[in-house]
Amino acid sequence: MNFFEYLNNINTSDKDIMQTDDDKKAYNAYMINRGLSYFPDTVLQANLMNMNYHADARLQYDFLRTSVSKKKRFSKWFKNSKQDDLELIAEYYNCSMQKAKEYKSLLSQEVINKIKSDLDKGGLGKKRKN
Repeated sequence: MNFFEYLNNINTSDKDIMQTDDDKKAYNAYMINRGLSYFPDTVLQANLMNMNYHADARLQYDFLRTSVSKKKRFSKWFKNSKQDDLELIAEYYNCSMQKAKEYKSLLSQEVINKIKSDLDKGGLGKKRKN
């Protein structure tokens, strides 16, 4: 059971899928609340659960399952592209992420693009954006 299954269940169904203790342990309240925070009609419930983070996972799940209106919701998850640049700089200069942040402030976008092209390994995998 992963948090996408819980998120889909909260958004689209009244059925209870948290049956065992293992299911309860698999419930990731942070990720569920993050997923619900992307939508204007569920952001208040997500914020309420963030304020009550100490509540049991079962209570949080039941609250969200019964209070969120049922409909399909989809959004792309926000990913920080600047983090990708930092990882490339850290790999290129063989340094820590903290040092990579310092280096990034000194490097121009042209140099960062050159680092991307130098570290590009090719293949059919995910391509890096310039």
